[in-house]
Amino acid sequence: MTLAEKPAPDAVTAGRNAADHLWMHFARMGRYAEKPAPVITRGEGAYIYDDRGRRILDGLSGLFVVQVGHGRRELAEAAARQAETLAYFPVWGYAHPPAIQLAERVADLAPGDLDRVFFTSGGGEAVESAWKVAKQYFKLLGKPTKHKVISRMTAYHGTTQGALSITGVPAMKQDFEPLTPGGFRAANTNIYRATQHADDAEAFGRWAADRIEEAILFEGPATVAAVVIEPVQNSGGCFTAPRSYFARVREICDRHDVLLVADEVITGFGRHGAAFASAKFGLQPDIITCAKGLTSGYSPLGAMIASERVIEPFLADKVAFPHGYTFGGHPVSAAVGLANLDIMEREGLYQRVLDNEDGFRATLDRLRDLPIVGDVRGDGYFWAVELVTDSATKAVLDADQRERLVRGFLPSALFEAGLYCRPDDRGEAVVQLAPPLICGQAEFDEIEQILRGVLTEAWSLL
Repeated sequence: MTLAEKPAPDAVTAGRNAADHLWMHFARMGRYAEKPAPVITRGEGAYIYDDRGRRILDGLSGLFVVQVGHGRRELAEAAARQAETLAYFPVWGYAHPPAIQLAERVADLAPGDLDRVFFTSGGGEAVESAWKVAKQYFKLLGKPTKHKVISRMTAYHGTTQGALSITGVPAMKQDFEPLTPGGFRAANTNIYRATQHADDAEAFGRWAADRIEEAILFEGPATVAAVVIEPVQNSGGCFTAPRSYFARVREICDRHDVLLVADEVITGFGRHGAAFASAKFGLQPDIITCAKGLTSGYSPLGAMIASERVIEPFLADKVAFPHGYTFGGHPVSAAVGLANLDIMEREGLYQRVLDNEDGFRATLDRLRDLPIVGDVRGDGYFWAVELVTDSATKAVLDADQRERLVRGFLPSALFEAGLYCRPDDRGEAVVQLAPPLICGQAEFDEIEQILRGVLTEAWSLL
């Protein structure tokens, strides 16, 4: 009997097969020997379904990815048409129509003169590419000592050796050290726990930006190639920043001849009601990294978008960028990307986010009456609820409480209650929410009601 002829396994068997053969990402594999892994079988709109037939609201868009929702036949058909025409060819010195058309489309959406698109398979590869470009860029300009990168504390930028070195989460790096040298950290924009200018957002923004300049000066401007920031920082729980911050960071990078990289792997393609959140927040980077929402996850694709300033030395005679990925700019993925952007434009999803973000904020703000909720923060369709043991003092969960709640109770309790989202403690303990852009008030209410019930139970466990 072939694999295709075998009957579908029941729920328990499927979960056990996963434990026996599938090495899941970021997962404690040993736990599945006793309790089968959840198995997701299909998606429709804003919902996913497991192998027990349960319907669960996808409150994280898979992984900040599925902007247009699940089950869009138009995207599947775009992939099929392209696969029949040209399923694969590399962009290693060659081009094909889907990559050409998508590069032009993305360049048109990018802010300023960012109009050169280097395709990757995903976001971590895009960040890796940006660092390599920054290093070679300065070598081509006769400044070979400029190689370091300043990023922010707690920020996550990927898992490859280079991107992980840029990542500001020590616990994620310790098992893989020594990493690529050159990654250094500055303060992030967590105003909820600020000790400086906590009551003045604009002053706090300038203070936080000045910490980046402090790091550049400490390392020596002649050694720093790039500053990498997210318009809204994911890890730590949706840290936003005032416009004063972005303007000051741009000034600092210009003053010290440092490239400014906006990591928009999560924030790009509508998550904040714009093609790129940089434009919404008044940030003009030299490079943007993106992925996820570019195809809504229907096919893997990422990109690094560079400005004319960055590409210029690479256009000189006999100069190449000796870097690439087998599946970067894959024809099927590029075709899906084009169809995905068509849907976003036709359905007005960017404007939908802008129209609904205040409603989402207000709905989540209802949770502030719970004693376990310390802060609700974010922007667009990207929010975090920070958990505390005392909302008046902002007392954090200790290590045992994090283990019991963030890794133990919350993921399964939320899922069982009908909500898939992300309990996380790479900074303080938070629950993160990033639903598909097709969602509205009905889904916001459902998210709030489920969170209210589960967080009330979580408080009793504390």
